[in-house]
Amino acid sequence: MTLTPLVYWAQRHEEIYLRVELTDALNIDVQVHENVLHFQALGHGAKGQHEYEFSLEFFLPVKSEVRHKSTQRQVNITVRKEQRGWWERLTAQERKPVFLAPDFDRWLDESDAEMEIQEKEEKRNRLKALRHSEEGFVSLKTGFLFVYNLVQFLGFSWIFVNMTVRLFIFGQDSLYDTFHTISDVMFFCQILASVEVLNAAFGVVRTGVIPTLIQVVGRNFILFIIFGSLEEMHHRPVVFFVFYLWSTIEIFRYPFYMLGCFNTEWKTLTWLRYTVWIPLYPLGVLAEAVAVIQSIPIFDQTKLLSIPLPKAIGTSISFSYVLQIYLILMFLGLFINFRHLYKQRKRRFRTKKRKTH
Repeated sequence: MTLTPLVYWAQRHEEIYLRVELTDALNIDVQVHENVLHFQALGHGAKGQHEYEFSLEFFLPVKSEVRHKSTQRQVNITVRKEQRGWWERLTAQERKPVFLAPDFDRWLDESDAEMEIQEKEEKRNRLKALRHSEEGFVSLKTGFLFVYNLVQFLGFSWIFVNMTVRLFIFGQDSLYDTFHTISDVMFFCQILASVEVLNAAFGVVRTGVIPTLIQVVGRNFILFIIFGSLEEMHHRPVVFFVFYLWSTIEIFRYPFYMLGCFNTEWKTLTWLRYTVWIPLYPLGVLAEAVAVIQSIPIFDQTKLLSIPLPKAIGTSISFSYVLQIYLILMFLGLFINFRHLYKQRKRRFRTKKRKTH
């Protein structure tokens, strides 16, 4: 004796939904042939654990492809209509089969179904508009980062090439007038570098705020306080070494970031960006420390930037004490940044090895 399960149906303008009440259904066979759906499965239905089957001849033509999904409680079937439209009934015969009933959980009138389509379309348009705006923001961000890195690359390249050429032409004499020939461009580049702190703080780029802040503030302190405020430091050879080491690091760093804006990589440049800093960064900090040490007697003598105390005490605190504290902080910053850069390098090349394997 053939057993028929309970079947519930609902429709949309393009699809028919059937819900077959069979628990833990097995051996499910669903086919559409000549506009008739045939279903057969073993499961627990209204009459217990048995083989259940049914057939439905549709009111209008449907596509032969049929999808079904079995859950612990039921079997869900989706059939696509041949032509988009609203059917007045499900089956070809006017009298519906006794096992068939409306699925009120999914049932919609034609007007409600139209409204559902309209809501889906509006949601799709909103998502599309949001995606376009996000793409626009990404394009704007990419353009901004590319231009920033390009300007910095050109600035530091000019500094590096200018100092190199002058060294070959004038020899040791070029060491003593570095500040007067290079400082304007260096001031510009280092002031502009403050943008990197903002980029890290607001999530424009994914990098640590503290290491970036240490580098930018440290360099600007040397440039503006040690070199800029003391005319006696302008002709010291240490200016040459500080500027040359800074620019050597940056002529590899900024083009690497430029290529990264477009998800492009040049392996040689990547290796240089993550390797050159290993000797140059400690040498740069060492040169900065020499500049600070050389400036201490000058600050003591000129009383420049000294901290005044009340008249009752009748003296002031020399800025040299601040510089002595700064020297300690400088080497602490070296440790923090060196550790940060080493982790970046390790992570970068470990990732590349995984991709290779």
